[in-house]
Amino acid sequence: MLLDAASMYFRAYYGVPESITAPDGTPVNAIRGFTDMVARLVSERKPTRLVACLDLDWRPRFRVEALPSYKAHRIAGGEPDTAPYGIPEEVPDTLSPQVPILLEVLAAAGIAVAGARGYEADDVIGTLAARERTDAVSVVSGDRDLMQCVREDPTPVRLIYVGRGLAKAETMGPKEVADKYGVPVDRAGEAYAEMAMLRGDPSDGLPGVPGVGAKTAATLVSRFGSWQELRDAIVDTDDKRLSPPVRGKLAAAAPYLAVVEPVVRVALDAPVEFSGDDDVLPAEPANPARLAELAETWGLSGSVDRLTAALAR
Repeated sequence: MLLDAASMYFRAYYGVPESITAPDGTPVNAIRGFTDMVARLVSERKPTRLVACLDLDWRPRFRVEALPSYKAHRIAGGEPDTAPYGIPEEVPDTLSPQVPILLEVLAAAGIAVAGARGYEADDVIGTLAARERTDAVSVVSGDRDLMQCVREDPTPVRLIYVGRGLAKAETMGPKEVADKYGVPVDRAGEAYAEMAMLRGDPSDGLPGVPGVGAKTAATLVSRFGSWQELRDAIVDTDDKRLSPPVRGKLAAAAPYLAVVEPVVRVALDAPVEFSGDDDVLPAEPANPARLAELAETWGLSGSVDRLTAALAR
């Protein structure tokens, strides 16, 4: 199981009241919510391995150089440096201090954390999922972009989409992605990414192709076996899979289409580094004394107890 940690702790922060505080009055709502989500996932899904994947760079240079508009609207006060723990600048003041504590809880519990310098959590997840040859993979995230990771072979990869909360989580595989978005099931993950390139995504600063919406984008990627095949058809006027009006729209967006692929596709070769061993999810905390100390200091006893019980499974 690969956790999109930032996606989850943001959702925990907004889903748990800020009135949940430590004995000293420090808000711990994100820590409590995240820890409870992990405990529930471990208890219900029973993963044998678990990795929390971090954003070490929320707006990687290689994506910005390819497409300067990428997440540009999220910058507060100008061009940011990479923030500690991969936290973007525009985050609530009461969330940022909770992340280092959350990482300490994970370390004391013995849950591996992974990140890659210069890459987002999506890239860490994409890389770890792509290299897995032994176990089925479950990706937990509220980010639809990770639907591009779903596959059947050589090991199944599924997205547990928690965009509407863990209680309403949807498990998405190739069939579910194909059914929902109208892309071909035999390459649903790749096709979803291609559809996103054409459609665009304002939340990430992706303009897309003007005049091409989600349905048209899905129809287009269904007619071609690869992104390159579609792009080749733009200049091949004999290729009847593109109507003249659609070809014209794609041709007008040629500069964007030439650079967008590495912006949208998750990296499959990120230099992932681990905080610890991910060979097996421990049945008991790696450092019980430290975990108990963190629970007492930050008022996390209930959440930590639930996590410990889930690990003991």
